[in-house]
Amino acid sequence: MTYETIRYEVADRIATITFNRPDRLNAISQQMIVELDDAYTRAENDDDVWTLVVTGAGRAFCSGADVEKVPADGKVPHEGRYLSQYKEWEAPQEATPPFRSMAKPIVVAVNGICAGAGMDLVTTGDITIASDDAQFFDPHVSIGLVGGREMVRVARALPINVAMRMALLGRHERLSAQRAYELGFVTEIVPRESLVARAREIAQLVNRNAPLAVRGTRLAIRKGIGLPLHEAEMLAEAFRERVLHTEDSLEGPQAFLEKRDPEWKCQ
Repeated sequence: MTYETIRYEVADRIATITFNRPDRLNAISQQMIVELDDAYTRAENDDDVWTLVVTGAGRAFCSGADVEKVPADGKVPHEGRYLSQYKEWEAPQEATPPFRSMAKPIVVAVNGICAGAGMDLVTTGDITIASDDAQFFDPHVSIGLVGGREMVRVARALPINVAMRMALLGRHERLSAQRAYELGFVTEIVPRESLVARAREIAQLVNRNAPLAVRGTRLAIRKGIGLPLHEAEMLAEAFRERVLHTEDSLEGPQAFLEKRDPEWKCQ
């Protein structure tokens, strides 16, 4: 697929996906949704990619859905007969990676404005950093819409009173990068000019670890969040058992004993 609304680059086992509609503050159009879905699938299926970095071009990370592209009838965009596919019954994901089904970790680098559906990347990404001028807000109620899945997710990542304030004040309440960091919404604040380089540096540090162990650990945490503790522990142990049958699980201890860097084969 040829991309017009995003950029896709692979280097050093890192796939960097950049929202590329800077003139629209990287607002999410239907074309962008299709292209992102292809890019996420491409990265997940590429054996040469171990980690993803997602960021935006220009002064905004993502300003949410493109209101100029919202269907007048309010229906979810569909192919063929309406409601004939499972995804049409699901909550729309828009720019969100398929975080529930993919194994590879995602580093999110928020540059500037992050609004509405843009915050989905923060709540579903695995490691999120932000530029020092980043700001987070949800404008839904200010334009007559319900802050749906976006704020439901945010309310699980922030204290409920903070999330509710954001949700009900709409575009009149913005969370600064510093405040987001203090609340644990992002893990690091970086000067704007260093943001992408730092995101890639973090991805490279992740990639120094055993890739299958990283994926199993990520899945254990992601899949276990909604389970009772004991069931989550048992699921995590099932992932551990699977990785024990790989060559990398032998290489790690051997490299440690031989005082050398491990050579991961991802198998």
